[in-house]
Amino acid sequence: MNPAGRAAWSCVRPTPAGGCLALPELRGIRCGGHLVVAYDRAVGSPLIIRPARVQDVRQMARVHVRCWQETYRGLMPDAVLDDPDFPAARERMWTDVLTSGRYRQNRVAVGGRDGELAGIAMSGPPGDAAAAGWTRQLYVLYVDAADHGTGAGLALLEAVIDPAEPAALWVADPNPRAQAFYRKHGFAADGTARSGDEVREIRMVRGVQHDGTGRSQRRL
Repeated sequence: MNPAGRAAWSCVRPTPAGGCLALPELRGIRCGGHLVVAYDRAVGSPLIIRPARVQDVRQMARVHVRCWQETYRGLMPDAVLDDPDFPAARERMWTDVLTSGRYRQNRVAVGGRDGELAGIAMSGPPGDAAAAGWTRQLYVLYVDAADHGTGAGLALLEAVIDPAEPAALWVADPNPRAQAFYRKHGFAADGTARSGDEVREIRMVRGVQHDGTGRSQRRL
């Protein structure tokens, strides 16, 4: 089974352009520690994007937990984020995703370098029974903070959702960085919100028409 739905490998590596990185996500980042880290990681070993394998589940769980802690600290209780059983629960989740026939239509990708994973992504059929306007839903997209601005997020997104596919996702609100990333790549809030796991989320869609009230239809 190929859970990611794509057998090809890809690399996220910089392209010289007048001595500067030709990585759009590096533009606009303020000078300082983060830019230096992003630059160093981008010009070092390239991030390899590939389909996830069962052998990856332990590292996938670590990335998942680490990114939750980086993203949701202050939005979710520390008791949830620091639960010692959290990594094991995520290992079980990813093992199920990569081995169970229930997820055979999902696409799961990872990004890593030098044997260490730095990002994970998963899409699948829409989970919302009322979703009539899109054919794909993004369920997971996390990249370590140290790899923000290197192009890793876009590479993982495109590994699990074709740009031509009408798609939807839920993103934490507030989470201005993530929301700006999705807007940059064609998603827009459709007016729908929900609360779960003590975090408010808004729905964003791409390739569908919407009226800002949560009613969407596929753009023809």
